Amino acid sequence: MLHETFHLKEHYQALANISNDPTLTTYLPYNLAEMGWQDTMYPAVLICPGGGYSWCSQREDEPIALKLLSWGYRVFILNYSCVPCHFPVQLCEVAAAMDLICANADRWHVDVDRIAIMGFSAGGHLAGHYSNRYDCPEVRSLFPASKAVKASILCYPVITADPAHRHEGTIQNVSGHTQITQEDIASLSLEQLVTENTPPTFLWHTAEDDVVPVTNSILYAKALSQHKIPFDL
Repeated sequence: MLHETFHLKEHYQALANISNDPTLTTYLPYNLAEMGWQDTMYPAVLICPGGGYSWCSQREDEPIALKLLSWGYRVFILNYSCVPCHFPVQLCEVAAAMDLICANADRWHVDVDRIAIMGFSAGGHLAGHYSNRYDCPEVRSLFPASKAVKASILCYPVITADPAHRHEGTIQNVSGHTQITQEDIASLSLEQLVTENTPPTFLWHTAEDDVVPVTNSILYAKALSQHKIPFDL
C-alpha cells in the first residue's frame, strides 16, 4: 500500500500565508499485476474529519479509511487547518487536496470522474460547503482551476448557521466571529447554497443527536429535493 502524508503548503504556495499545516494522507493499495489489476482505475473518497473546526478527529479518519478500502475505494484523509484559521481557508485546502489527487490520478489509479467527498459533523459542513462552493470567488482567486466533486457523503453534518438549529461553536470557528452576522448566515448555511449543480448526496444522522440537531440534515435534504438533486437521507 502507498501510505504517504503530503504537507499541502509544500506543494501549494497559495496556502503559505493562510494555513496552519494541512496534510493529505493517502491509502492506496498497489495494483497487482499478478491479478491483472495494473490498469484498473478506482473511485476515490476524500475524508474530512469532524471536530468543530477546532481540531480534526482521529476516530473519523483512519477507521473510516480502512472500511472504505475494504469496499474498493482509493482513500484520502484531509487534516485541514482549524482555529484560528477560518473561511475560506478550509475550502482552499480542499481545492488543493483535489488538485493533488487529480494531478496524480494516473499514478494513484484514481478515476477522476468518481471522486466523492465525505465529512463528519464540522467536516460534513466543510464537505458540503466545498460541494456547493468549490468555484466561489474566494477559492478561485487562489485556485483558478478548482475541481468539483462528483458526490458528497455527509455524516451528522453541521449544515445551517441559522441560530434556531446551528452548532454554535462550529459556526463561530468557521466564520471567525463570536457574534454571527446575517452575512455569515447567508454564506455558511448550506441549505441556502444548493443549486442545480450540487452533486448527488448521501446524508445520515441520528434523531437523538444532542450536539448537532438532526434538523440540519433535514434542512439540506429539503433543499436538495427542491432543486431535484438525487439524494438519500
